[in-house]
Amino acid sequence: MENFFHNGKTHLSIALGLAGCYRGYSVRFFNAAGLVTKLTEARDDKRLGRLTGELAKANLLIVDELSYVSFPRHGAELLFQVISERSERGSVIINTNLDFSKWDEIFSDHMLAAALVDRITFKSHILNMNGDSYRLKHR
Repeated sequence: MENFFHNGKTHLSIALGLAGCYRGYSVRFFNAAGLVTKLTEARDDKRLGRLTGELAKANLLIVDELSYVSFPRHGAELLFQVISERSERGSVIINTNLDFSKWDEIFSDHMLAAALVDRITFKSHILNMNGDSYRLKHR
């Protein structure tokens, strides 16, 4: 296992989300695969507009573990839609272990991955949390 896994990305995201909640902001937290599943089910049940509206209203959307599962084309497009609609309108935290150059492995479409990276890196703060594994250090 590479040593950049498990070094506090999720913990930091949860802490920032809780800090937002304590200050009255609305926060939604999903792991990436769970969010894609929820979006796909909402689309199939003709509830996608309602769900994307709810997600758009949140002050902060946290998407965790965007690197462990690749998505089918329709799932990648739904995730792109949600993140793209938040571009410059709402805050997003995305946790991943993959370099941006490898995002097409997740999204299975180079153009879609490039467009998503372009949107999320514009006016953003990127924290590179490479380092020793927090979990391995505290066993």
